[in-house]
Amino acid sequence: MLHADITFHQLRIFCAVAQAATLTRAGKQLSLAQPTLSQQLAKLERSIGAKLFDRTRNQMVLTEVGRFFLRQAQLILDEVDQAQIGLGEFAAGLRGVIRLAGLNSIIRVLVPNAIARLAETHPDVEFDIHETAPAEALDLLYNRAVNIGLIAANSVAQSSVSFKKIPLTEDPYVFAVPSGLRLAEVLDPDASLSPAERKIVNSCIQFNFGTQHTRRIAHWYQRVLPRHRLVTQCRSYEVALGMVRAGLGVCLVPALTAHDGHAGMAGIDLYATDQPSRKTVALVPAQYLRVEPYKAFLRALQAAAGTVRLPHILPPPPFIELAADSHQADLTSA
Repeated sequence: MLHADITFHQLRIFCAVAQAATLTRAGKQLSLAQPTLSQQLAKLERSIGAKLFDRTRNQMVLTEVGRFFLRQAQLILDEVDQAQIGLGEFAAGLRGVIRLAGLNSIIRVLVPNAIARLAETHPDVEFDIHETAPAEALDLLYNRAVNIGLIAANSVAQSSVSFKKIPLTEDPYVFAVPSGLRLAEVLDPDASLSPAERKIVNSCIQFNFGTQHTRRIAHWYQRVLPRHRLVTQCRSYEVALGMVRAGLGVCLVPALTAHDGHAGMAGIDLYATDQPSRKTVALVPAQYLRVEPYKAFLRALQAAAGTVRLPHILPPPPFIELAADSHQADLTSA
């Protein structure tokens, strides 16, 4: 049982700070000022009679008591969330608000179709959509700011994910280049292309999600285009593809990010690569799998995923195939 002076608000703040590790990040996620967080944490520590965090260099590190209390707080909040879901369903029937977070490229392809399907049986459901990087979507889930996260399965460390994973789509990584750049017979970009074309091919746009996946993409550029230079780091596939369309460089992207349903593939060609496909999943706290409207929306997401069609993808250029063969040979010999 909770101490009489401890509030659910304090528990949510405590869990958010424990997950974010800084008051700044937790404040942004909860839309609360840092002084408010500090005051509530101080009250919580007084109520418990023990120190929950060691505060060093702007980092909030859990004490041994804090680690124990975090497990208990999460269990309590899970029970409260489940009770609220059940009460909301009982009182309002098919009404509710679904909060979800994820990459724009995933949300844009799947969510409109899924919402349209859900509206057939749950017309009064509202949506609160956050376009975020994978790590931020995970933080929002941990802090109970959203109900569903839409991310690539390999974009966050598997050991850090404690949610149910619902498989949705799978799309290959492709090499996106400006349409005027013909690579179908190119064995060596530095020998076969004009100076202007070589500059484009060796001008690479990379993504900075702060994950192991990001490092894997950087290694691919090093292996396939050893003379490349990094021209831009960004956090949006859409921004990168806009740069490709303008002739500023090339990028490696999941195929579905290159088809927006309006401009389509205008100005961009896609070539197959040897990279593993992106597997998109919905991350969901277990309690949402059993109640409406979340249960129905997850079914709608899976149905929408079944209708997705990949854009046109050209065979890999010879220089990408050669790099893939050489890489496989190195792995075999090792």
